[in-house]
Amino acid sequence: MSRRPPVASLRAFEAAARHASFSAAAEELSLTPAAVSQQIRVLEAHLGAVLFERLPRGVKLTEQGAAYAQPVRKAFAEMQGATEALFGTASRRRVNARASISCAALVVAPRLFEFQALRPDIEVRLSTFVWADGFGDGDADLDIRFGHGDWSDGRVTHLGHETALPVCSPDHAAALSAPTIEALAAGPVIQIAGSEADWAAIAEHNGVAAPAPTQVQRVDSSLVALQMAINGPGAVIVLESFAREYMRLGLLVAPCEARLPIQPSHFIVQRPRARAPEAAQAFADWVRSLY
Repeated sequence: MSRRPPVASLRAFEAAARHASFSAAAEELSLTPAAVSQQIRVLEAHLGAVLFERLPRGVKLTEQGAAYAQPVRKAFAEMQGATEALFGTASRRRVNARASISCAALVVAPRLFEFQALRPDIEVRLSTFVWADGFGDGDADLDIRFGHGDWSDGRVTHLGHETALPVCSPDHAAALSAPTIEALAAGPVIQIAGSEADWAAIAEHNGVAAPAPTQVQRVDSSLVALQMAINGPGAVIVLESFAREYMRLGLLVAPCEARLPIQPSHFIVQRPRARAPEAAQAFADWVRSLY
C-alpha cells in the first residue's frame, strides 16, 4: 500500500500547524473546523501517529507532529516556487508593515528572508516608527506595537508575554567579579529611556539587594543600547526578544539567570481594510512564529 499521504489532509495539517488552530486553518482554507479536523484524523490514521494534542482550548502539535510540520511546510513552499518559476508569477501582492526601529531591526529584519523564501508572491515593505497609537492617514496594513493591546483601530493579536534580562559583551562578563545582578549594577550600565526602574525591579523580583547604578549612560532605544553593549563595557536590561539574535551570534551574553517579567508586550494590529487581506494575514501569521 502506498504511504503517500492525501494532499488535502497535508494541506489541512500544514495550515493547522502554522496557526496552532483548526478554526484559523478552516478560515484560511474556506472549510469548516470539523472538515479540517476530519482531514487531520485521516492523515493521522494514514501515518499511524498522533500529530496534535486536543486541548480543552485549542490544539498543540505533538513532538512528532512538530517534526513533521517542517518538511511539509517546506514541500508546499517548493511546489509553489516551482509552479511560479515554470508557469509564470502573478503580480506580487504588497504588505506595508510597520514596527518600532528596535523591533524591526532586532526581531523582524534578521529573519525576513525566511518569509520571502516561503512566500515569494508577497512583497513586504517594512518601515519604522518611534511610537504608534493608531494607523492615522498612513498606508500601513499592519503594525507591530508595544503596549497593553488596548487599541481600537484594527484586529489585535497578542504575540506573547515578554521578559527582560541583563546582557553585556563576553569581555565585560569575563571581567565581572561575579556573574550576578549586584556585580552588573555596580559597573557601567546602559539605561534605555522609559526603563529606569528595571534594575531595582529585577533585583527585587530575584530576591537580591543590588545597588542603584551610578555609572549610567542613557539612550533612547534598545537598538542603540545593544550596539553600545556589543562594543564597550556596560550591561543593559533589555527585552529577551530583542537580544536573542545577538546572543545567538555570540556578540552578547546573559551573565546570570535573572529574568524580569514585563507587563507590556508586542501585538500585531491589522488594519480592517488591508489592500491584500490574505497576504497581510500570511505575514501576520509568520510574525507570530517569531515570538
